[in-house]
Amino acid sequence: MCGRFNVDFEGQKELKKILHELNQKHPGNRIKHGDVYPTDTAAILRAEETKIVPELSVWGFPGFQGKGVIINARSETVFEKKTFKDSMVTRRCLIPMTGFYEWDEQKNKYLFKDSSEVMYVGGIYNEYKGQNHFVIITTAANDSMREVHNRMPLVIAEKDRESWLKEREKTSGILAKIPEALKKMRVG
Repeated sequence: MCGRFNVDFEGQKELKKILHELNQKHPGNRIKHGDVYPTDTAAILRAEETKIVPELSVWGFPGFQGKGVIINARSETVFEKKTFKDSMVTRRCLIPMTGFYEWDEQKNKYLFKDSSEVMYVGGIYNEYKGQNHFVIITTAANDSMREVHNRMPLVIAEKDRESWLKEREKTSGILAKIPEALKKMRVG
């Protein structure tokens, strides 16, 4: 499960570019910097015709009967669940981040990063009451994650990012890939 991630706009050219585009598109936006929690507004990337564009989106689909939010969707069942199926077919997104957090059974907090300055994880989005909302797709943990938690976000490799957003027929293959090894740092 992924319940918190980090976005550091300061030293990252890619993230600064995304932030600049969002500020142009949505002056005075409330995009979250630093640690991002469920229900915070964050940046996502989505396909718009032939382009990939940043958009503001709230983390979490509204829960059943208006209770809480759903923040993750399991890769193994995302095409089967009514809540996610249509979004998986037509509204996939990437969530840019500098890392995500997970806690082990002893409540030790870890930050996970990939080999680049910015990692992109797969997600889906939908509109609720005129506002975009997204969830993060999770998959079985790889070897670098397994000792802390049995699930992890679906980290999308650079070569698969455009396909994830634009090519529905390739999504099942991307969902089945094991993400690359991550760097793990104990924090807090």
